[in-house]
Amino acid sequence: MKILFAGSPEPARRTLEILFENQDKYNFQIAGVLSNPPSAKGRHKELIPTPVAAYALEKNIPVFTPEHLNGAAREQIEPLQADLLVCFAYGHIFGPKFLGMFHFGGINLHPSLLPKYRGCTPVPAAIINRDEKTAATIQTLSAGMDEGNILAQKIIMLDGTETTESLLYNSAVEGASLILDVISRFETDGNAVLDSAQKQQGEPSYTKIITKEDARINWNESASSIEAKIRAYYPEPCSWTMFEGQPLRILAAKFIQEDDERFINLSKDASVDFSSAVAGTVVKFEKNDGIYIKTGNGILSVTKLQKQGKNAMLYKDFMNGARNFVGSVLQ
Repeated sequence: MKILFAGSPEPARRTLEILFENQDKYNFQIAGVLSNPPSAKGRHKELIPTPVAAYALEKNIPVFTPEHLNGAAREQIEPLQADLLVCFAYGHIFGPKFLGMFHFGGINLHPSLLPKYRGCTPVPAAIINRDEKTAATIQTLSAGMDEGNILAQKIIMLDGTETTESLLYNSAVEGASLILDVISRFETDGNAVLDSAQKQQGEPSYTKIITKEDARINWNESASSIEAKIRAYYPEPCSWTMFEGQPLRILAAKFIQEDDERFINLSKDASVDFSSAVAGTVVKFEKNDGIYIKTGNGILSVTKLQKQGKNAMLYKDFMNGARNFVGSVLQ
C-alpha cells in the first residue's frame, strides 16, 4: 500500500520517522511527503524546509510543497498513485477533488479527545484548562474541520507539568503507533475499516489560532492560571510581560497558592511591602526556589526567563544581571 504523508512541524517529523522505520514490518511504502513551502530565516533569508520536508529529503522521499492544494498540486501528486493520505499538523483543508486521488481517502492524527477541541490548537487548550486527560485520535478526513469518524483513540493522562512541546511530542509518538495499527487493518480490508469508523459522540468544542497578544501575561489572573498558560504557550509564542519598556519572556514557572507556607511567610520576609504591592510586582528573589511575583491570587515562582534578543536564562543567572528586578512592577 502506498501512502502520502502530509505534515510540517517537528512533532509531525517524529510521526513520519516512526512510520518510515516501520514500512517493511507493516508492508506499506511512503510514496511521498506533502509539506508547507520553505520559509526564509536568518540574516540572509535562507529558505529552510519544514522539519517534515527536511527528514523526507534526507531519506530520499519525494517532497511536494505547493502554496495551494489546487489543480497544479493534484497534477504533481496524482502520479504517485497513493492509496491513503496520512495527515498530522499540515494546516490545510483537503477538498473532495484532492481526497478523491486516494483509494481509501485520508486519515488524520488529531491530538485531542474528539469531539473536544476541534481546530488548530487542541494541545494548548487542554493545558490551559488543566484537563486531567487528552487523547491521540485517528479520524477520517472530512469536509468539516475535524468532523471525521474515529478509527482509533488512545487516552493520554496529564499530570500538570506538560508543555505544548512535550505533549505534542508524546501525541506524535502515540499517534504514530495508532496509525500503524490502522494501516495494518487497511491492508486486510480497507473498506471494512472505513465502514467500522465510529461517529464522534458528544458536544464539540473548538479552538482558535493563538496570537502573541494572547500570550501576554495578565498578572491579575491567578498564579495557577498564569502557570498553565506559560506551559501552554511554550515553545510558541511564549508567555511574556513588559519590564523597563522591553518584552520579557517567562519560559518556566511554578505557582504558590495562598495557603502555602511560602506565601504566608512573604508578609514577614518579602523584599517589598507585600500587602500593598499590586499584581505583577516582583516581591522576592528566593535563591532556592525562584523569583516570586505577586498575582491576583497566589505567587508565581519564575524559574526561566528571556530578555529580548538574549538567550534564555535560569532565574539565578538572570538575577545576576538584573539587580533592580525585585521591586519592579511587570506590565
